[in-house]
Amino acid sequence: MNTANLQLEGLVMAMAEINRLLARKGIASREDLGLALRRAEASLAGEDKSQELSPANRDAIAFPVRLLLLANDWDPNEDLPDFGALAKMVGSSKQPYNDQR
Repeated sequence: MNTANLQLEGLVMAMAEINRLLARKGIASREDLGLALRRAEASLAGEDKSQELSPANRDAIAFPVRLLLLANDWDPNEDLPDFGALAKMVGSSKQPYNDQR
């Protein structure tokens, strides 16, 4: 595996735990974090990108945000699954883009 991929994996999981900590401490609500992440996903993989990027590339760009969204929705009283398990969940929940229908 590419070293950069491993570094990104670590970064995404660190961000997931930081987001959970922010919510537990009452610094930011899970709802606010979710809204911010959904806005980020929309700007990364939105309609304006349909001309520039293939659906696979849009998925690649949106993947970290989608993983963080999934982690944000995870029961805060349960341990977060590892990266591989979360990645599989992200892949199985993917919806087609509007230009793919």
